[in-house]
Amino acid sequence: MNLYIPAAALGIVLVVKLPSLVRRRHSPVVRSVNAVIFLQASAFFFSAPPTIGFVNRTTGVSNFSAVLVYCLLSAYACACRVLMENWRGDVEVLPRTRRRVRRWIWGHGVVALLLIGCFVWGEAPVERQRDFETYYAGTPFIREMVLLCLFAVTAAAGAAAAACLRWARDIRSEFPERRTPARGLLRTGLTVLAVGFLTNVTYGAAKLVAVVAVWSGRNWEPLNQAAVSLAAVGTLLVAAGFLIPIVGPWLTVRVLEPLRTLRALGPLRRTLCGADGPQGRMRLSTPWSAGPGRRLTDRMTDIHDRMLELGAYCSDEVRGRAYAEARRGGRTEAESVAVGLAAMVRAAADARGRGMPPDKERGVPAVRALRAAEGEYRDLLVGISRALGSVPEDRNGGTTASVGGAALSPCDG
Repeated sequence: MNLYIPAAALGIVLVVKLPSLVRRRHSPVVRSVNAVIFLQASAFFFSAPPTIGFVNRTTGVSNFSAVLVYCLLSAYACACRVLMENWRGDVEVLPRTRRRVRRWIWGHGVVALLLIGCFVWGEAPVERQRDFETYYAGTPFIREMVLLCLFAVTAAAGAAAAACLRWARDIRSEFPERRTPARGLLRTGLTVLAVGFLTNVTYGAAKLVAVVAVWSGRNWEPLNQAAVSLAAVGTLLVAAGFLIPIVGPWLTVRVLEPLRTLRALGPLRRTLCGADGPQGRMRLSTPWSAGPGRRLTDRMTDIHDRMLELGAYCSDEVRGRAYAEARRGGRTEAESVAVGLAAMVRAAADARGRGMPPDKERGVPAVRALRAAEGEYRDLLVGISRALGSVPEDRNGGTTASVGGAALSPCDG
């Protein structure tokens, strides 16, 4: 896989999270999250063969990019550890958390120095852009540098995965009565993060197996190359895990909820469109490039207009009987109101479709009841649309509003 792809994905996450970093730059958790993303993106960028060749030519040192990438990976492992500590406790309240964070930073700083020392003491004269680990698996000091880096990265990814799964479990188990879409998105993001970190654990394990295979005289270079693809996939999952809690609420409000509402309004729209009259079918003026929110606004406006056009065909008696029958059937007040209005709309649409003469005076109380319900109940149109399922059409060519066993013809009243 092209390693610039996961690097670019993480770069997008950084850009999305930049406003949060600016607003909450004093938050250790926010700083830690951005450090993890930045360091992992940097590691992938400098691991790409074109970048490796450029770095080696610029520095004039064969395989200098190897120790650079390993130091970035060590820093990434340290950032993962620090992130776990900051998630576990508030560093401004718990001095022990600050001490643990400092210990991890000092510890991985020592690891970085050891990596540099091993590279200086070892011999790696031949540039290897893709198979550095397996090519130098038996070289003194270079071998230790490879093992040290892989152990650090694998352990850090495992700890991060365990922390994400534990946090997701706590969100699910604590305060179930307070479950909200935002908490659900956070739990989903943590689960995806855990899977991404576990994939990085698999990457480290596969690299270690490929190195050990070289020691026994086997050539498992394909496994070494497959590990790179695993790391790229894991990084994309990590990027998605960080983005879900950030982009998810916006996507839900601006896209998913309007689309769900548009779909729920389908039965009501089809019923109104079937009421052919002097003004013809409902026509939407929404441009093709409009988003779901604009489409929903236009759709609801068109439905309101057509329902007002049907006012002269509406019967408040049909609505009242359907409402009363729904209440006797055990439905809630809001559901009963929606059922009554659905029966009224279905009967009015059928009456207009069959060319029956309008009666404006008869429709005044019905329209008044509709407007009163709109002011009192939220998502009334959706409720009416869903209630139309309990108002089946009459097989004899008319409609029959059947609610709880009562049959209400369009001309009742």
